[in-house]
Amino acid sequence: MPTTVLDSRALNRATLARQHLLRRDDASVPEAVAHLCGLQAQEPQEPFVGLWSRLAGFEPGHLDGALTGRTVVRTHLMRRTVHLVTADDALAWRARHDAMLRQRVLGTYRSELADVDLEEVAAAGRAILADGQPRTMSEIVRVLEDRWPGPPRRALGELLVAALVPMAQLPPRGLWRQKGGVRNLPLATWLEREVDPLPTGDGDPVGQQLLRRYLAAYGPAASADLRAWCGLAGLPAAVKAVRDELVVFRDERGRELLDLPDAPRPHPDTPAPVRFLPAFDNAVLGYHDRSRIIDAPHLGLSVAGHRVVLVDGRVSATWDVRDRRLRIGPLRPFTALEQEAVRAEAQDLADFLGGVVEHVQLDSAS
Repeated sequence: MPTTVLDSRALNRATLARQHLLRRDDASVPEAVAHLCGLQAQEPQEPFVGLWSRLAGFEPGHLDGALTGRTVVRTHLMRRTVHLVTADDALAWRARHDAMLRQRVLGTYRSELADVDLEEVAAAGRAILADGQPRTMSEIVRVLEDRWPGPPRRALGELLVAALVPMAQLPPRGLWRQKGGVRNLPLATWLEREVDPLPTGDGDPVGQQLLRRYLAAYGPAASADLRAWCGLAGLPAAVKAVRDELVVFRDERGRELLDLPDAPRPHPDTPAPVRFLPAFDNAVLGYHDRSRIIDAPHLGLSVAGHRVVLVDGRVSATWDVRDRRLRIGPLRPFTALEQEAVRAEAQDLADFLGGVVEHVQLDSAS
């Protein structure tokens, strides 16, 4: 029997359904963060809009409460970027990401860190933080630099806080409209539980969990998409171990796409509402082939930190807030109905932002 081919529109609707972007979900913040396998949170305020676009009745205090209540945590994980993940996922997944995190830091600072003993730096960092007091990266490095005077301060600091010691970035970092530097504390100290050790044996059990969870939130997807999302090397043992549980499709380029049998795959003609996405949203960045949601000429927007608007499920405009004006820049001409829908969703977003926006401006397509 020939393998079913899913076109870009079919993949788009599957992605929107699993990302809670076809209709807002009633899940709690921890439930949504778990389902989405985390939210990219390098820019601390962006996840609030990401959750507002996905959850019915979302209010900023819901995420604030999850962060201060330690059910959700900010930490370096997928792709060595800061993500919001649940406490359980941070502890379960961190050891599987350790090698990748080290490799990426060393790839950036290879010559500067060539003579550094990684285990000695890790042990020294843990000793500094053993008193349970949160510290900034600069405060940690200040103690280390006498022992390791050669490497640049930033290289030594990133090695420690982003790779060698699993860290949480503590509130008020990441709280609604709160400013402040990053204060670090080991995950095990903040969450009062040790990071799960990496299981031994065949089949990469943590990788299997990552694969299933990724497909539930992003599938159908290729192994290259999984690798692009998490930064790990494709998880071949995990894919092999669970392949018999999965269904297989092809995209229009002939790539093999894996999926969970019972995951939603709406009809390609399912209506898709306008949605405003924050910078670096994983609905766009979570794939190697992003053609299901963004056109090739606009790919640079997704990595340059532009906030985007989905119209008919695709990236069709950018948006920002400046001088109390929510300004929307279309990437193509909108129909009258599309303009009406964009303005309506923009006004709802303005209301959510609460006093920051006094006017919505929809520009003409450039």
